[in-house]
Amino acid sequence: MNRSDATRQHAQAEDRQSEELLEEAFLRYQNDLLGMLYYLLGNVDDARDVFQEAFVKCWRRRESVAQVENLRAWIFRVALNAGRDARSTAWRRRRRPLPEDEAMLIARDAPPEAEVARREQLALIRRALLDLRPEEQEVFLLRQNGQMTYEEIARAINIPVGTVKTRMRLALSKLRDALELKTNDP
Repeated sequence: MNRSDATRQHAQAEDRQSEELLEEAFLRYQNDLLGMLYYLLGNVDDARDVFQEAFVKCWRRRESVAQVENLRAWIFRVALNAGRDARSTAWRRRRRPLPEDEAMLIARDAPPEAEVARREQLALIRRALLDLRPEEQEVFLLRQNGQMTYEEIARAINIPVGTVKTRMRLALSKLRDALELKTNDP
């Protein structure tokens, strides 16, 4: 075997390893990504579409997976950017989510009253999230659903760590106030 054959085989092995890493990561983070995208877009079908779009975008860049320091953060950043693009397009179309979208996230074996309570709680959280400024939503969703550190979020969206912390603090404060207000209403 000559040197170019060995180099080619090594490159092919790295490609296969990158492909496997990417596939495994998307399977592992699927629920978290879909949850983030659902809250960002407000529609299960749109979230699934953007999830697939994010996978395709990452797949096209799979040769760089080996150089990615934090694969989870990279995938969430790609998904967030794709979600932002879809959200701005959807808002221009004034598309509204279907009422059954929230029901799809609820466990089927829950008692009816628990399902109704969970559906109401989900709607309350969703409305509170939609009331956040887009930049607060992004930081909150990356932290909560993406389980990213403040430093990872700062790198992902190219802002200082202090700004990330401020946006998170504001998001939490606004969510807490909105949820307390709604749950204290008669």
